[in-house]
Amino acid sequence: MKIWYQHGSEHSANIVMIGQFVDDTSATKAKEIIDILTKQVLEESDGIQPTGLSAGRYSNEMLDLLGKLNIMSLGPQELEQFTYDVKVEEKGSKIVVTTDEIEISAFLKVLLDQGACIEVFSAHDHPDREHAR
Repeated sequence: MKIWYQHGSEHSANIVMIGQFVDDTSATKAKEIIDILTKQVLEESDGIQPTGLSAGRYSNEMLDLLGKLNIMSLGPQELEQFTYDVKVEEKGSKIVVTTDEIEISAFLKVLLDQGACIEVFSAHDHPDREHAR
């Protein structure tokens, strides 16, 4: 008889990313872009993975949308991040992204493309910071 012991722990990242923009209008535009991309990725999703993601390529619809939004820095593999459990809030001239995921490059790139100054930290290590959960 074999006895197997397993020890588990929570390894969530508890990431907070704050994009500071020059004005509220720029923050609103960035939030709208994130919402539009999220909607498109979810529409293309088969419930597990966005279409074309496993093949490492964009759908024609996604290519058209990225061109229309003038977002050229996202790779096809990063699009999956828009399906993650991520909270994106607009707070005046700031966009606050909170998630337990460690992969946040898609959100970072959108915020940078829209002119944000970015701050990223772990709320585990900095629980007293503004916007930490």
